[in-house]
Amino acid sequence: MVSIRVFEPALCCNTGVCGEDVDQALVEFTANLDSFKEQGVDIARHNLANDPDAFVRNPVVMNFLTATGSEGLPLVLVDGVTVLTGRYPTSEMLSRYAGLAPAPTLTLTPVASQGCCGGATSNCC
Repeated sequence: MVSIRVFEPALCCNTGVCGEDVDQALVEFTANLDSFKEQGVDIARHNLANDPDAFVRNPVVMNFLTATGSEGLPLVLVDGVTVLTGRYPTSEMLSRYAGLAPAPTLTLTPVASQGCCGGATSNCC
């Protein structure tokens, strides 16, 4: 089985509904990631803010960050090989990386967001 690892920039939350603007690509990626995990795919994500050790322990990721900085993230590795940079993989891409039949495309409708803090102005994000 292949190993898929996604190294993300520093985010306050993985869902994509942080702050005022909803990142639809991140919302869809989160749903896809959960779906692939349920299918038994070895897939994980690492957020620079919450899991910096994963970045430091991986020489491919460290070389990437040295060359591009965090602006080049997200970085997607399949069995340690860089397969995508600068954007999140689609469901079809994840299926191909995992060696699965193409998965149905998930279409999610954005919901009005009050931010990751439920509208509080505590600057938690």
